[in-house]
Amino acid sequence: MIIGVIGGNKCSGNVCEIAEAVGKYIAESGAHLVCGGLGGVMEYACKGAKLAGGKTIGILPGMDKADANEYVDIPIPTGLHTARNMVIIHTADVLIAIDGGYGTLSEIAFALNVGKPVVALQTWSLELAGKVDDELFLHVDDPKTAVELAIKLGLK
Repeated sequence: MIIGVIGGNKCSGNVCEIAEAVGKYIAESGAHLVCGGLGGVMEYACKGAKLAGGKTIGILPGMDKADANEYVDIPIPTGLHTARNMVIIHTADVLIAIDGGYGTLSEIAFALNVGKPVVALQTWSLELAGKVDDELFLHVDDPKTAVELAIKLGLK
């Protein structure tokens, strides 16, 4: 199983700890992690996965593999900039969204649009949209629950 982690390219304190814990639990579950391969939530999630012996894939916006954070095992340069978000969405079986800005919001929307489940952890709330399938977009409160639910949803 491949679990996508989406979130901001900057994070601090609690968000960094949450992302690292998510990465750790992904690796411990035996799943692989795919993300945008840069800093912030992506870097901390990859760090957690690597420290737990997991495999990480970074779908990079530019053309240089060296742009990947140091915890990415497989850097994939695309030259697609933000369009690479669709590659992340289609690579992942399920996604975990952590914090983030408009880029993360767009990834959530892309995932839901193609029917990929998203587990939300301290990120956007979509109640105002009124069209969100409660079986595809689920909020949780902690990293372990996020990964457990992602695995369950990814197996459907």
